[in-house]
Amino acid sequence: MFDIGFSELMLIALVALVVLGPERLPGAARTVGALLRKARSSFESVKAEVEREVRDEELKRALKNIPQPSETLRSVTEPLEQQAREIRDSLKSVDDATRR
Repeated sequence: MFDIGFSELMLIALVALVVLGPERLPGAARTVGALLRKARSSFESVKAEVEREVRDEELKRALKNIPQPSETLRSVTEPLEQQAREIRDSLKSVDDATRR
């Protein structure tokens, strides 16, 4: 999260020990730790929510690109209907020829 090395942490701990004293330092460390945990938890929650929203948007976009079932069925049935019309017309012409 932060780019803090060991030497910086030791300097912060030394300053905190001088400013707070040995009696209040453990309580302050616990409070800071709890606040950091809470901040990290909140950050992770927001991050997960954003990722979920992005994933939902990607799914919506993908679903828009998928043809609707009626369009797919129409594209499959139109050639079959055309063939059926041609067969019916040819049978009709054969039937007309046999009636003469």
